[in-house]
Amino acid sequence: MKLTEDMLVIKNEEIARDIYELVLKGQNVQLMKEAGQFVNIQLERKGLILRRPFSICEINYSEKEFKIIYRVLGEGTEELARLKAGARLNVFGPLGTGFPESGLAKDEVALLIGGGIGVPPLYELARRLHKRGNKVISVLGFQDKEGIFYVEEFGQYSELHVATMDGSYGYKGNVLELIGHLQQDFDILYACGPMAMLKSIQEAYSQQKRGYISLEERMACGIGACYGCVCDKEGEPPYQKRVCKEGPVFSLNEVSL
Repeated sequence: MKLTEDMLVIKNEEIARDIYELVLKGQNVQLMKEAGQFVNIQLERKGLILRRPFSICEINYSEKEFKIIYRVLGEGTEELARLKAGARLNVFGPLGTGFPESGLAKDEVALLIGGGIGVPPLYELARRLHKRGNKVISVLGFQDKEGIFYVEEFGQYSELHVATMDGSYGYKGNVLELIGHLQQDFDILYACGPMAMLKSIQEAYSQQKRGYISLEERMACGIGACYGCVCDKEGEPPYQKRVCKEGPVFSLNEVSL
């Protein structure tokens, strides 16, 4: 089976300020094995040459559908937001390495930390860990109330805590401040969000907790051939990891941020 497929747009609607939920249907959904993988989407507008990478938010194998949540930021996502149900999108994927689950015992507690548009890939992970019987604690951070999404959805599969920087919803502050405020113990963490957030998490927990972080990078090929999305391996600066190939998920102390 080829990784490239023209998939059917089932839904493409705004669910928060400048945040859209896109549902796609196709045969390649059955290839999506891990939470945290991504797809590369080709847009037809002239001048938009490179594919755009989007993390997979939710997988529905029985319906052969999956969800993407994206923020409208530039020409590519503006073009994507114009699409209506019934349109077709050329989708390349699934790509990359996702969040590992096999090393987690069923009595262990998982902490999921998401910031902004880094929240979506953690949703499929929350569903899977909940199904395995793990206790899941989700700590999600947003700029303000208008930018919040998927609060009710995460609440179905985890103990949910939300922070906003302006205090318009939930805890006032960032996710690390909220975690410190909660003072809840956990065995393993999974995180995705802005680089500054991930760096703070790495500095705070890499020497004391097991964990995984998912990096967000601009990409060209999406398969590791162009080396356009590399980062240095922790402790060995000459050795580089490709976010699209070895990542986007890395162990907590694997790469230098």
